[in-house]
Amino acid sequence: MARYKIKQKKTRSHIPGRLNLLFFISFLVFTVLFIRLGYIQLYSGERYSNMVERTESTLSTGSVPRGMMYDSNGNILVGNRPEQAILYTRDRDSRVSAQDIVDIATQLASLIEVPTSNLTERDLKDYFIIKNEDLVNSRLTEEELLLPGSELYSVQLEYVTDEDIQFSNAEMKIAVLFKQMNSAYALSTVTVKNQNVTEEEVARVSEQLSQLPGISIGTDWQRVYPMGEMLRSIFGQVSTEQGGIPSELAPELLRRGYAMNDRVGMSYLEQEYENALKGTKSLFNFVTDSSDDILENDMLYKGTKGDNLVLTINSEFQRKLDEIAENSLRTMEQQGLNDRVYIVASNPKNGDILGISGKRFEYNEDTDSYNTDKIVDDTLGAINTSYGMGSSIKPAMVATGYMENVISLDNNILVDEPLKFQASQEKTSVFNRTGEMPIDDIEALQKSSNIYMIKLAMMIGGQTTYEENDRLSIDDNTINIIRDYLAQFGLGTTTGIDLPVESAGFSPESDQLVSALDLSYGQFDLYTPLQLGQYAATIANGGIRYAPRLVKEIRGTDANGELGSVKSSNETEIMNVIPIDEAAMERIHEGMRQVSHTLDGTARYLFMNYPIEVGSKTGTTEAFYSGPIQYAQNQPVTNATYIGFAPFDDPEIAISVVIPYLEEENWGRESTRVAHQVMNAYFKMQAETNGTIETYLDSSAAQEIN
Repeated sequence: MARYKIKQKKTRSHIPGRLNLLFFISFLVFTVLFIRLGYIQLYSGERYSNMVERTESTLSTGSVPRGMMYDSNGNILVGNRPEQAILYTRDRDSRVSAQDIVDIATQLASLIEVPTSNLTERDLKDYFIIKNEDLVNSRLTEEELLLPGSELYSVQLEYVTDEDIQFSNAEMKIAVLFKQMNSAYALSTVTVKNQNVTEEEVARVSEQLSQLPGISIGTDWQRVYPMGEMLRSIFGQVSTEQGGIPSELAPELLRRGYAMNDRVGMSYLEQEYENALKGTKSLFNFVTDSSDDILENDMLYKGTKGDNLVLTINSEFQRKLDEIAENSLRTMEQQGLNDRVYIVASNPKNGDILGISGKRFEYNEDTDSYNTDKIVDDTLGAINTSYGMGSSIKPAMVATGYMENVISLDNNILVDEPLKFQASQEKTSVFNRTGEMPIDDIEALQKSSNIYMIKLAMMIGGQTTYEENDRLSIDDNTINIIRDYLAQFGLGTTTGIDLPVESAGFSPESDQLVSALDLSYGQFDLYTPLQLGQYAATIANGGIRYAPRLVKEIRGTDANGELGSVKSSNETEIMNVIPIDEAAMERIHEGMRQVSHTLDGTARYLFMNYPIEVGSKTGTTEAFYSGPIQYAQNQPVTNATYIGFAPFDDPEIAISVVIPYLEEENWGRESTRVAHQVMNAYFKMQAETNGTIETYLDSSAAQEIN
């Protein structure tokens, strides 16, 4: 049997080949990686290194003291008091959560005292949600939890109960601090406490600063009023840092670079002159790294204090006006419902306010009565409250007659007589209740003729004849014609005073023709004491209506912190010029002189023998009470008013006095008495200032001024 040897084919292993392939691929990958690393190192290394080491600079501002207010002689009326303060600078928002701020506030609350009375219900709910968000969310439905941010928070607030916010006093302190600190935006500084900061509090906080991120010790300022309550209401208010800028002013102020927590003038002079008073903020440069840690905080500019206002008012004269007003209130305590007195004194040559005073008894709401033991400042009432002024407006009505050509220099005699129109009450003048008396314009002012003014209104309206009980047939537009002329004197229109708001008075609508007649002698429209003062000055200077001016100039601060050089002056502003013949105005002046210095003048009781010639016009008007006492609303009262100027030949001062709500039978001499005292105070001050008392007085008359 043949034997065959079978030759077996040897099988090669595939493993080494696969390993080789793997090694080759790995080699390629690492080669690419090394190439990439080399590229990064050689060509992009610096860029990536800078990214790692990146820093960012952010500019932030700090507050500076506001400018001050001075009287015309350089005496401080509104100043600043520096005070120690505890401050908080917030890190970037991404680094500091609301809970972080609560933690800092909790530590700080154990070191300082803060008042809790200003916390609102919303503040307490905000704080509760921050502390107990999970608990609040557990009260929400699944649908409510899906709401977007602001909507969700509104719902969360609704689920916080009254019981939830019954905090202990210690917890309330934390809530106060949280509110103030949480108002800071990233890298801004807010004041945590700046009033009544004690040395002990400063020491305790200083010792713990390393444990209180963002907290520091610094200084702040507070408004102070060295003259007490003098003119306080007219200076206005500055917002607190916690209150920030008013919401109604926010859009405009934010466009001008303000922050939401900036302090800003909110009313009157503080608001009107905000641009001057605010100063220039300090500027800081915060440098942060890529982790938002603050590396540097450098002051680039320390800021400058705000500029100062110099007012037209002499504080000594103003103090005297306030005393006169207060004394008048006390002496009239039992006279009807009277609770207030207003005085406005101005320079008729340029509109400068020399003094402006309003005083009234405090109203007790609980008893619906006046507290006659307490008199409060009501200077704003001279600008924003209005009253019937009565016969004091008659000089303007005579001027209207001249400008409407219903009387002339050669033809100005009218008959004063009782007038009785169909469906209206009889109208008469106080000095002539029954007879017929021809009088000219001068005598009409001297004796205060109502009928002369009524007949002027009738002629302006096209009616030149009169029959008893006949129908009044004047033009429907007569009342508006008269109002337009009175407005040229400042009555029934804004005066242009340098304040953000003022009242234009009150001009009621009426479809009764007789209302034009009532208007002609001051028994219909209502005017402010300031309007009456501007009108008095316009008459005094012959017909130029100047805008009243409270601020004379804006000045800087010198190196010693005192009043510096003039930066700008408030120019005199002419509102309009009365288009009246000079001779006609001279007749009006003469009528007003005779009011003061003749036996038939209505101001003769106090000015007949006055050593300085005075132009006057007194007024009383029948009115209805509209003060705070509720039970007395609409009761009949009398308002007593006065306008005047002096010296007669070259007026330096024009004044208005308004005393409303006197008893119905009052003769109105109280306003003239106040005016007499104001004239005394002014001319005595001028004599003492100039050292030339003989300029104003002779030896026989000195006692009356003093």
